[in-house]
Amino acid sequence: MTDLELRHLAAMAAVGLNGDVEHVKLLDDPYLLVARRGTFSERSVPLDQLDGAPLVAWPSICDQPRMEEAFTRAGANPEIVFRTAGNETLLSMVRAGMGSAVLPWLAIHAADAESDDRLRVHELRPAIPPREVFLHWRAGRTHSPLAARAIQIAIEVASDLADELALEYSGPTT
Repeated sequence: MTDLELRHLAAMAAVGLNGDVEHVKLLDDPYLLVARRGTFSERSVPLDQLDGAPLVAWPSICDQPRMEEAFTRAGANPEIVFRTAGNETLLSMVRAGMGSAVLPWLAIHAADAESDDRLRVHELRPAIPPREVFLHWRAGRTHSPLAARAIQIAIEVASDLADELALEYSGPTT
């Protein structure tokens, strides 16, 4: 079993998905650094530049421990100055100058943070493994036409988002 498959099984167990479950992977949602404009000069920021830097972050749930382990492996020990589960609250704290945040692209995109002239979104070097977004349903069940269509729409929307993500972050990094 691959590391990806093990992580997926662990994530399913963590949210109570036991038994026969079918799934489709919708997309990889990369983690990006959101900082106040001018905090970092380059589009791509080495993780070790976060050493000692103030960071606002999620509580130690979901992927946050894995992200913090990636910081440690890269030799960075950022100073976590504020924790909350709210993405909008984290972005507000970044705007207020409390620190930077590492968030998945979908959270940044949904908040339209890229168009906020007070913020700048940076790729990380090395990249933290992305958050994987899956859709799950009970195996062996016949889907109603509505459920089948909802699955189809989720796959189409995720594909469009993945294309948009690739366009935004496929250029050279400096």
